[in-house]
Amino acid sequence: MAQTWLVVGLGNPGPQYELTRHNVGQLVVDELADRRSERFSAHKGNARVAETWLRPGGPKVVLAKPNSFMNVSGGPVSALAKYYGVDPEHVIVIHDELDIPFDTVKLKIGGGHGGHNGVRDVAKALGTPDFPRVRVGIGRPPGRQDPADWVLDPFSSADRKQLPLLLSDAADAVEKLIDEGLLAAQQKHHAPRA
Repeated sequence: MAQTWLVVGLGNPGPQYELTRHNVGQLVVDELADRRSERFSAHKGNARVAETWLRPGGPKVVLAKPNSFMNVSGGPVSALAKYYGVDPEHVIVIHDELDIPFDTVKLKIGGGHGGHNGVRDVAKALGTPDFPRVRVGIGRPPGRQDPADWVLDPFSSADRKQLPLLLSDAADAVEKLIDEGLLAAQQKHHAPRA
């Protein structure tokens, strides 16, 4: 039987956070669900999930948006991984990344959390940092704005114009990672745009 993948978009619950930079992970999961005409439903693992397939015939993909706040994302991620029998190497976490320019997508497995409290909490709950990550660049705040405020701000109007392309790129990266592995996904998404 093909391995099930758990694809988690990190973010904060509630409409006031929906279109903020910190919720870009959940926006990518929404894009993946939209591509498959899937809707999310409540799950006992304190998350909303959509069970689907990468393509007809497999592999199975569980798209998830934790109902918890970002800093305590680990509990729902760990509960879902247990429920679906998914090992950490098949848990893809999609999150915002300050140290990557806006409109850029990077992938990696393992490593540090780079000060990202959601990633830190997931690593703690899974008992390992060795899970794939799709890091969606939101860039650093201008001037002296506190990064903690910046991530909770809505995207600027200029960024909102570019956002659909960024979400599409990140969703493509997730699909390539599942389909062809990390290296192929990195080669496609880390290359400079033509």
